[in-house]
Amino acid sequence: MRDHPHDGAAAPDRHTGAGQGTGPASGAHAEPPEVWHGSATNRVQWLLAAIGAACLALGVKLAVDSTWTSSLVPLAMAVVGCVAAGLLVLFGTLAFVHVAVRVDNECLEVRCGHIGVPRRRIPLDLVVDVEIARQVTPRHWGGWGYRWRPEQGTAVIVRRGEALVLKLGDGRTFTVTVDDAEGAMRYIAGRLSLRRGSPAGT
Repeated sequence: MRDHPHDGAAAPDRHTGAGQGTGPASGAHAEPPEVWHGSATNRVQWLLAAIGAACLALGVKLAVDSTWTSSLVPLAMAVVGCVAAGLLVLFGTLAFVHVAVRVDNECLEVRCGHIGVPRRRIPLDLVVDVEIARQVTPRHWGGWGYRWRPEQGTAVIVRRGEALVLKLGDGRTFTVTVDDAEGAMRYIAGRLSLRRGSPAGT
């Protein structure tokens, strides 16, 4: 059965339209901070990273300790397979153990992993609405990591739970799991209102 993006998360618990422009929690007319920072972490990914490291180590051990005098092709395939699987698992997990979100006057930027790759930058000019989804799971997007679905949009999923959802001008969405998604939603809605000339909270 095919999973549907935002199945169970498509109807956010709380929605703030850009036109409504809900202001920051400190007051309806207070100037929002210059930059909003948020993050999310999934420590379970470290276990998968350890499995990838073990596969990589096994491949190296086979390459170093084997005599390479017989069964050359099967041995080479085993070494290449272990190394390739180890590197793939390591990158696929370490890149999505952690996600950092930064929002300023101009754009939202998402950096994955502790080295910040992959990275996604979305100018606020392209955002028409913002909301939160209370319960996003990897099942909604087909797995962990950087996901894409042609009928829906893209997402960065590093854990289960609340997520920030940006609705873009082309009709698609960008979803990122981040702690305090409601704070991010309020900040972005306030910025959108200021950019469009309507005071936040009006």
